[in-house]
Amino acid sequence: MLNNIFITGATGYLGQRLAHHLAGKGHTIHALVRDQNKAMAILNHSSIKLFKGCILKKETIAKAMEGCDQVFHLAALATVWHKNPNAFKKTNMGGLKNVLEICVDKGIKDVLFTSTAGVVGHSTNGKPVAELTNSNPRLETLYEKSKLLAEDVALEYLSKGLRVVIVNPSRVYGPGLLTESNGFTRLMKMYLEGKWNIRPGNGKSIGNYVYIDDVIEGFELAMKKAHPGERYLLGGIDVSYNEFFDSISRLSGKHPKLHSIPLSVMLLASYLHLALAHTTGKHPLITPPFVRKYSKNWLVCSEKAKMELGYAITPLETGLAKTLSWLQSPAI
Repeated sequence: MLNNIFITGATGYLGQRLAHHLAGKGHTIHALVRDQNKAMAILNHSSIKLFKGCILKKETIAKAMEGCDQVFHLAALATVWHKNPNAFKKTNMGGLKNVLEICVDKGIKDVLFTSTAGVVGHSTNGKPVAELTNSNPRLETLYEKSKLLAEDVALEYLSKGLRVVIVNPSRVYGPGLLTESNGFTRLMKMYLEGKWNIRPGNGKSIGNYVYIDDVIEGFELAMKKAHPGERYLLGGIDVSYNEFFDSISRLSGKHPKLHSIPLSVMLLASYLHLALAHTTGKHPLITPPFVRKYSKNWLVCSEKAKMELGYAITPLETGLAKTLSWLQSPAI
């Protein structure tokens, strides 16, 4: 069955990939975008219709959502820093609420909300986190805190007749727009070019890396099969920072040297970057919450998504090989 599908965040890393994936299957996409001219360059498809607006303006959402059957809400403020800390709640909670209100008004039942695996908190004792591992996780970043609060907003609308499902990708990598949301592919590119040579601490902290096509497939499966009000971790492979870059070296044949930077030094540098940002307004490269976050282990269990949705995970070396091939193509 073909649908008219409303997507927010369609000009982002995941959103652009999702829009083209669904349009390629014959669905008609209504994409809410801030700048139609810029969006046309990355969303140029006969089945993708562009609507100028933003998630903080309900009237533009209503116009773009007209005639739609499903909603994929991906738009978010996902930066490492913002000069106005309240912007995270305003965008990530307020924007979601606006989208859900219009869904209620228009009688659209099926809504997928994209959160993050970070809201579950970090793993301890070498055990991966699952959807219900931490009832009160210690979250480091304003982004994660706002996303967790937004999940509560989403659940409130179950009683209003919406079938809201929540998906939580981990560290996504792979071909696509090299935006801040595609940070690990950008790191790969910088590493190959000799522009990234930092190893946080001893490089042994573990993260969960998921190939972008797995996430997009997970979105589609969740819309079809997920239970209302449920959270699904869309993760990949657990590896250390050292293992991640060792694999890149082995697959690419390039061996840029990484220098270990003590976490205490990185933390001090992050405070200096933050102070400079407050003084100049210039976006910092790193902030203290992110240093603390990446010094911990983030093992992720995606068994629920596998069992209930049929979610599948691409092996790390397969995903990295595809990404490296794309990064090394003449068009990049």
